[in-house]
Amino acid sequence: MSKTTIAVIAAVSAGAGAAATAAVLSLRPDRKPESIATTTTTTTTTAVAAATPPSPPVPVPASQVFSTKQAAPVPAPAPPVPATPSAGSSAAAPVNPAGIFEYGFPGPVSDLGTRQAFISAYDRRTRNPHYVVEHITPASLALRDGDRKNSTFLEDPLIPDKFQAKLKDYFRSGYDRGHQVPAADCKWSQSAMDETFYLSNMCPQVGDGFNRDYWAHFEDFCRRLTTRYPSVRIVTGPLYLPRRDPADGKWYVRYEVIGSPPNVAVPTHFYKVIFAEESPSSSSSSSPGSGPVALGAFVLPNAPIPNDKPLADFEVPLEAVERASGLEFAAKLPPHRRKRLCAETSCSIVVKEYAERQKAFAKK
Repeated sequence: MSKTTIAVIAAVSAGAGAAATAAVLSLRPDRKPESIATTTTTTTTTAVAAATPPSPPVPVPASQVFSTKQAAPVPAPAPPVPATPSAGSSAAAPVNPAGIFEYGFPGPVSDLGTRQAFISAYDRRTRNPHYVVEHITPASLALRDGDRKNSTFLEDPLIPDKFQAKLKDYFRSGYDRGHQVPAADCKWSQSAMDETFYLSNMCPQVGDGFNRDYWAHFEDFCRRLTTRYPSVRIVTGPLYLPRRDPADGKWYVRYEVIGSPPNVAVPTHFYKVIFAEESPSSSSSSSPGSGPVALGAFVLPNAPIPNDKPLADFEVPLEAVERASGLEFAAKLPPHRRKRLCAETSCSIVVKEYAERQKAFAKK
């Protein structure tokens, strides 16, 4: 992962509003981009079988994230040059590495799930999705044919058994089975809502203060965008971001793994990338049009967040999410069609009491 991404993303933790605001302002065309200090990164993973209360992210001072020094340009690596057989040697290689594929392809494999209301790519290593993609419209949200009290959490049969997240992994783990595509976005069909309860659409999320509070308000913000935009597309997924160790000043990736044996990784953060389309295609309202698209990228820590925390504090450059996730979201969207979502509309949550209403479903 790029060290630039480490610094930008770390700043969006709940206790680092100043650094996040600086990252947001750097998106505006009237400001010159600020260079970012580099830091050595070491990656480790810890597996914890017993449930331990998650701790809030350590605030990162803005002075550690932004620097006034201009970073030196990094030259592009030279393309590899094929080896030329020496005189008198055979042109044929004496080895055949590709022969291993006769026994099977090791991967990596992202299990692609195509459901009625969303598409997901599953990460077999962490037992969480890489991403989930959904599409909401005023018409889809107006329908009320689904009720979550009729839905049940299920292990996904499309995932090979040895790579599945299991219901027992979440049992007494201290974490909610956090929807990545919300059930509330799929009320237009009971079967579509049922599919959101597969564990391949879940990640371990802190319950009080996050999944049942700020994150739920954030999901409501996405739905409210349909009052202004006729088509809203949302990509959601987990991140595993580094934290600086105050003891040695180095950056480490540490996350809990729940289950017995340890099976499901607990993300440190979650992202949403929002595409608010101003005009759908003239031929089909379900297809992207050619008009302007308001883009918003947000990263939130998997930790309790006060409801008075401004949502705009969690806005980050799209490139920061791409570097942290290893994904590309808008490679085919030309710059002249892009707008900044939080410059076009108010990026703010409306606090609603979700906790009591969801308590019955949180720990089934």
